[in-house]
Amino acid sequence: MRNHKGKKFSRRKFLKDASFATAGFFIVPRHVLGKGFIPPSDKLNIAGIGAGGKGESDLFEFSKSPKANIVALCDVDDRQCKKSRERFPKATYYKDFREMLEKEKKNIDACSVSTPDNTHTVAAVAAMQLGKHVYVQKPLTHDIYEARLLTELARKNKIVAQMGNQGASGDGVRQMQEWYNAGIIGDAHTIFVWTNRPVWPQGFGKPKTTAAVPPELNWDLWLGPAAQQDYREGYVPFNWRGYWDFGTGALGDMGCHLIDPAFKTVGLGYPSEVECSEAAIYEQMWTASYYPDSCPAASSITLKFSGKNGKPDVKMHWMDGGIRPERPDELGPDEIMGDSDGSGGVIIEGTKGKMMCGTYGSNPKLLPTSRMKEVNVAKTLARVPEGHYVQWVNACIAGYGKAELSSPFDYAGPLTETILMGNLALRSWTIKDSKGKFNGRKKLLWDAKNIKITNFDDANQFVKREYRKGWELHV
Repeated sequence: MRNHKGKKFSRRKFLKDASFATAGFFIVPRHVLGKGFIPPSDKLNIAGIGAGGKGESDLFEFSKSPKANIVALCDVDDRQCKKSRERFPKATYYKDFREMLEKEKKNIDACSVSTPDNTHTVAAVAAMQLGKHVYVQKPLTHDIYEARLLTELARKNKIVAQMGNQGASGDGVRQMQEWYNAGIIGDAHTIFVWTNRPVWPQGFGKPKTTAAVPPELNWDLWLGPAAQQDYREGYVPFNWRGYWDFGTGALGDMGCHLIDPAFKTVGLGYPSEVECSEAAIYEQMWTASYYPDSCPAASSITLKFSGKNGKPDVKMHWMDGGIRPERPDELGPDEIMGDSDGSGGVIIEGTKGKMMCGTYGSNPKLLPTSRMKEVNVAKTLARVPEGHYVQWVNACIAGYGKAELSSPFDYAGPLTETILMGNLALRSWTIKDSKGKFNGRKKLLWDAKNIKITNFDDANQFVKREYRKGWELHV
């Protein structure tokens, strides 16, 4: 035998060299494998807990990265995950995420959790305890205790963890931060946030009649930690948001998208006190139309954040159900306030001026808008051109603490606690005294360190819920 230079060599030497090359194939330089090739070691194997609805779009967004590999799908409803199963035919399908994690724990690196709010924490904890990175849809959790738990568990287990409020990776939030850091509006003292949500039935009580469970749905798994109860038409797939057993209402649904720009720009932390306006829920509270199982049709909530380092206290006013703040004097009568359709927005008032944006931090503006032509602030914060989803994929591959995230749990946890504090105020307002009258307490004082309300102990029942037997958290 001759080599390409015409030199003779023995068959024995050829076989020996070939065997050596085969055994050592893994050390071949990457460029030899071909342009665009991504070795398995550089791919992230993702399991989707919740593969229908928002879970479907989440998994699709992850798959846009050539480094993402969807290897397992889990959903309690065969109808909802149909498209995901067709899109990822090689992914193994399960109905119970606990079974999936047990059987696939050696095959997966990370989990996407996109279920009803009720199940976020039990699924995320199970994955994180196995050392799997997690992407959890907003709101991060169903109650305040869970938000603190996930924040601490991610840090302890060195988990690359991101909340699914995708606007946090947008350019708008970063531009607002740059304006604020440059002192353009001075020190913030008042924030207004509003939304037209709910756009689902809310404040009307549970559906009146029970129904047979659809054969494609595992109702017991859908309930998860919630109390055992009959199936009712209307919960699945979307309207569960309006019921405290499963969802977190308009505030939970949109708060992470709308409060995030202000929370990040001003550098807020845990609130110190909260109150809700009885006017927003008066009709429901004092008439037969009040339903304790349902989130209110509209609410108005005020949260206070103590000033730091000589800065003033900050008051944040949240409004939903169509309630909107007064238009700023600096905004022209024909100029749009917040989103283009007026459905939501954020206004931050400072000692030297004001700024405004829409949902997700979109279309940020200084007020009056004429200041936009006068102010020129350099870009000091890195943008995220790859987007929120791919950012997380890349961070997981890089490893814990080695890449930036826009909404890591160290940030998303306090943000979520702030949002759920508003819900705690709403629910606490409705607590009845020994004579059957609503308490109507106006202000709750919060001890963030010890995770408790200090001036109305009955309100602490909403800090941590009870879990149905078999769904308890073991941490």
